[in-house]
Amino acid sequence: MPSIQGYKWIVCCILLAMSFHLAVAQASDNANEAASYQKRSALGIAHLQSWYDPTTGLYKTTGWWNSANAITALADYKRIAGDKQYADVFPTTFSAAQHKFADYLNDYYDDEGWWALAWIDVYDITHDPQHLRMSASIFEDMAKGWDTTCSGGIWWSKERKYKNAIANELFLSVAAHLLTREKNKKQQAYYLDWANREWQWFSHTGMINADHLINDGLDAQCVNNHRTTWSYNQGVILGGLSELYTRTHEAPLLAQADSIAAATLSSPTLTDAHGILHDPCEPKCGGDGTQFKGIFARNLALLYHVSPSPRYKTFLLANADSVWAGMEPPDYGIGVAWAAPYGTIDASTQSSGDDALIAAASVSHTKR
Repeated sequence: MPSIQGYKWIVCCILLAMSFHLAVAQASDNANEAASYQKRSALGIAHLQSWYDPTTGLYKTTGWWNSANAITALADYKRIAGDKQYADVFPTTFSAAQHKFADYLNDYYDDEGWWALAWIDVYDITHDPQHLRMSASIFEDMAKGWDTTCSGGIWWSKERKYKNAIANELFLSVAAHLLTREKNKKQQAYYLDWANREWQWFSHTGMINADHLINDGLDAQCVNNHRTTWSYNQGVILGGLSELYTRTHEAPLLAQADSIAAATLSSPTLTDAHGILHDPCEPKCGGDGTQFKGIFARNLALLYHVSPSPRYKTFLLANADSVWAGMEPPDYGIGVAWAAPYGTIDASTQSSGDDALIAAASVSHTKR
C-alpha cells in the first residue's frame, strides 16, 4: 500500500494529467473557433472582391477612402488566412488607383491617412519597400496640415476650416505604425516625435469628453463641438495608442485606450443590449457611415493584442456572430447594420462587416 507521500504524488500526477488534457482541449477549441471565423471571413472577402474593378484599382458601389479600407480588410484577411488568392490586387491598386489621385494625395488629410494605413498593412504581408515608402510619402503631406490654430493639430482638409478628431487620430496612427516599421534611427526619432506631439495635443483638446468618448471635432473657439460620437472615432485612436505603446511601453497610453474602449462597449448610443455595435445613422448612413463599425472592430482587435481583456474578445466574437447570422448564401452579403434588420449591402458595408469577421478570427487564436 502506498504511503501518504505516495498518494500525494499519485494525486499530483492525476491533476497534472487533467490540466494537460484541459489545455490540449482548450487549444483545440481555440483552433476550431479561429478556423470557423477564418472560413466566414473567406466568404465575406470573396463577395467583397466581386465589386473590385482592376481597371481603377478601386471598388464599385463605394468611394475613394472606403476603397482604402477595403484594401486594408483584404490585407488583414491574407495575413490571418495565408490565402494566396487576390495576390494581384495589391500591385494593381498600387498602380491603377493613382490615376484618380497621384501618390494617393487629395484635398482631405483623413483620406490620405486611410491610404497610408492601407499600404502599411500591405507592406506587412508583401515586405515590398515601395509600399512603406508610399505610406511615408503620404505622411509627409499630412504633416503639412499641422499649424498653430487651436495650438496644434492637423486640419481635416486643405481648405483649413475644420480641425476634427478623425484626421488627427489617423495622423497619430500613421506616425506610430511607421515608427514601429522604420529601421533608420533618425527616422524613428522623427516619427516618435510626431506621434508624441500629436497625442499631447489631442489629449488636451477636450475632444475626449467626460464620458471617455470622442466627439467629432472642435468648434471655432477650439473647444469640443459635441457632435456625434461615431464608432470609428472611438476605434482609430485605439490602434494608434496601441501601436505607440508597443514602442514606448508607457502605461498611460494603454490606460487611455482601455477607457475609451470600455466607454464604447458600455455606451447606449453605440452598443445595444445584446452587445452589438451600431452607429446613430443606421439604417441610412450615406456613403461614409457604412464604413465606421468595421474600423472600430479592427482597432479593438489591435488593442486586444497588447491589452488582452476578455471583454474585448467577447464583444468581437458576439459582433462577428451577429454579422454571420445575416450573411445568406450564395453571396454572403453583409448589410449596413450588424443585427436584424441588416439593411442594404454594398462594398462599404461588406468590407466593414469583413473587418468584424477578421477581427474575430484574429483574437480567436488566443484564450478567451
